[in-house]
Amino acid sequence: MLQRILWRLAGLVPLLFVISLLVFFIAQAGPADPIKDALSQKMSPEQIEQIRAAYGLDRPAWAQYLNWLKDVFTHGGGLSLSVRSPVSEIVLPAFGNTLILIAGATAATVVLGAGIGYLSGIRHGKLTDRIVMLGVQIGSNLPVYWFGLVVIWLTAVQWKWLPPGGMHDLRGEGGAGDLLLHLIAPAFAASLVSMLIIARFVRAAVIESAQSDYLRTYRSQGFGRAAILGKHIGRNILSPIVNITGLTVGSVLTGVVFVETIFSWPGIGSVLLNAIAGSDYPVIQSGILLVATTFVLVNLITDVLLDLLNPRLRRGGA
Repeated sequence: MLQRILWRLAGLVPLLFVISLLVFFIAQAGPADPIKDALSQKMSPEQIEQIRAAYGLDRPAWAQYLNWLKDVFTHGGGLSLSVRSPVSEIVLPAFGNTLILIAGATAATVVLGAGIGYLSGIRHGKLTDRIVMLGVQIGSNLPVYWFGLVVIWLTAVQWKWLPPGGMHDLRGEGGAGDLLLHLIAPAFAASLVSMLIIARFVRAAVIESAQSDYLRTYRSQGFGRAAILGKHIGRNILSPIVNITGLTVGSVLTGVVFVETIFSWPGIGSVLLNAIAGSDYPVIQSGILLVATTFVLVNLITDVLLDLLNPRLRRGGA
């Protein structure tokens, strides 16, 4: 098992190298000029060229890539072209806020998605199952940004249960309770798609387990319904829950720009939008690389957990 994990960690090195190449050269292929966009239009062309040389942007693309890669490991991604601050001081706090949002969305995905799928699975073919699956089908086709606006309208405007946006109440003292109150609505909106996906997988796993031969054997031996549903079926749906939960991070990261914008959440999505608008390439490149690295590491952790949950995979690896 340890050898498999080490091999996978070693395999991440070329993968992350390819990701860094794509991130850098796709950003470089853009039509914008980051120096002209960041500086005053009153500066002369000679002054602009001097500043471009100071940032190393007059060098060949491969030299700029190596210099940026060195800055990522030694200087936190270099300096931002728009605010003249270290990229790490801009990206890392925002990404920490995004991780809080992802944690809340993941918790909502697992709890609500597994609960909906489990309820629908044990009521397979009945009215409850049909109503739940109709709701899942409708919810799967809702745009994240539209659903977020509906959540704000209901929870903040109509019912006045939750704040409309932000991460903390600027008029209050803050704290964990205030953060949790601001987290509920955006986490629920960000988890919508993943929640419904995991509900479908859990429902299918429950139905498959309920119709298996070994559960019929358990019933014939006198095991109660609670023991069968809780212990045996519950154990079999752990793998799809872990698998889809790993993919949840990717789904949340793709929709986090919309959610953070709608709910005014100060995360990496908002930082990347501002950086793209200002052609701030160091921030764009470092932010996207950080997001991609997180997604790759989460998928590695998911694979390891699946191996631990499935004895057949462990024996196959041995």
